Amino acid sequence: MTKRDFDAVVVGSGPNGLAAAITMQQAGLSVLLLEGKDTIGGGLRTAELTLPGFQHDICSAIHPMAAESPFFKTLPLQAHGLEYLYPPVAAAHPLDNGTATALEQSMAATVAQFSPDAKAYEQLVGPVAKDWLELGPAILGPLRFPENPLVMARFGLKGLLPAKLLATLFLKTTEARALWAGMAAHAQLPLANVATSAIGLVLLAMGHRQGWPLPKGGSQSIASALTSYFVSLGGQVQTNFYVKSLAQLPSAHAVLFDITPRQLLGIAGHKFSALYKWQLERYRYGMGVFKVDWALAGPIPFTAPECRQAGTIHLGNTLEEITHAEQLTWDGTHPEKPFVLLAQQSLFDATRAPAGQHTAWAYCHVPHGSTKDMTAAIEQQVERYAPGFRERILARSVMNTVQMEEYNSNYIGGDINGGVLDIGQLFTRPVLRLSPYQTSAKGLYICSSSTPPGGGVHGMCGYHAARRALQDVFDVRLPATLSPA
Repeated sequence: MTKRDFDAVVVGSGPNGLAAAITMQQAGLSVLLLEGKDTIGGGLRTAELTLPGFQHDICSAIHPMAAESPFFKTLPLQAHGLEYLYPPVAAAHPLDNGTATALEQSMAATVAQFSPDAKAYEQLVGPVAKDWLELGPAILGPLRFPENPLVMARFGLKGLLPAKLLATLFLKTTEARALWAGMAAHAQLPLANVATSAIGLVLLAMGHRQGWPLPKGGSQSIASALTSYFVSLGGQVQTNFYVKSLAQLPSAHAVLFDITPRQLLGIAGHKFSALYKWQLERYRYGMGVFKVDWALAGPIPFTAPECRQAGTIHLGNTLEEITHAEQLTWDGTHPEKPFVLLAQQSLFDATRAPAGQHTAWAYCHVPHGSTKDMTAAIEQQVERYAPGFRERILARSVMNTVQMEEYNSNYIGGDINGGVLDIGQLFTRPVLRLSPYQTSAKGLYICSSSTPPGGGVHGMCGYHAARRALQDVFDVRLPATLSPA
């Protein structure tokens, strides 16, 4: 090959950019990782957003997919400072009658809370948890013929169902249906949409496999461990390097972009074919989020004891109420009672707040690009299940969709999933091609959550993009399967 400054350059240091950089560096290449901000991490950052001593996760907070990522599990991240903490209850879902349903690692303990639905729940979720080592690599990658078609078919038949329909067909109790709705709503889609069951099934299965962990010290700890390992391999990092043009980049045989189609068009659109540009221009972004972080004088006083043991709380009451709120949001309306995802990391991680005090993190879905202040609506939803919550607020920090995009340019219109994750963009994101990671320009690749398998902290988009680049540019073929460290 002609001499270049680097073998590969990776633009963007979110979990997928880090995964891509590590994969290329592991292959013995010289790799430069570029980041526009002064710290590495993308959605994996932690900062004092409210008061001194209160550490808040700016975007991602709870990480079941990071802990179960087929790629991350091959890396010695614990040796580089990463420690996961596991709350006793993975997630809790309170109802208006003062009770709550808890997702516990024990399948028996979970189904005991809605015993009429015990058999149905076990048949829906049990196989996903049991088969995850085979399912995970197939689900968390590009569309291809699975190594175990029967296992994948068993998952697909359930996962492709609309979440509302699955609940109607298989679950009878209010408790089980509510727990299910909260899980499926992570898709940021109406629950009547095809394939919304897939995310719900995976998240429930993760809870039963080992729980929903949070990284000690904040989400930044994941990025720091990944960066430390990358540098230990000989990789180079440069921060405060915001890329707007290919002309800014040092010479390299391959460039991988941890960005979404909109930014990719701005940086490299002139290099692409007319067809590829047309496809990228048609890429669809979804609902945004409105986020609140609180510094608190004490723990959130949830009425239901299960909520006081959970790292994550889903606030939305019943299946019907959550379905209604998510549909309104998708249609461009702000619901009075939005579905709220809340995390209370400081209950389990003393590094997050001064002694005796606490942090809390929450967001709700809002229409794409919304600038409406949803603080009061979110706090009302918390107060609904934790009377006296507002009295414990010392300070708050809020971010609307515009501010989310200013923080991370991948969050177009506040969309933290890198684009709509519906059946039309599930495996064909960002475009319909034999390899979704290849662009039409030689040596240029996209490795963000706008490629399969989509949003979440798992690094699999970056890993698969790097595999493709290694094969295309360097004639390096990695083993077909990943082996845990």
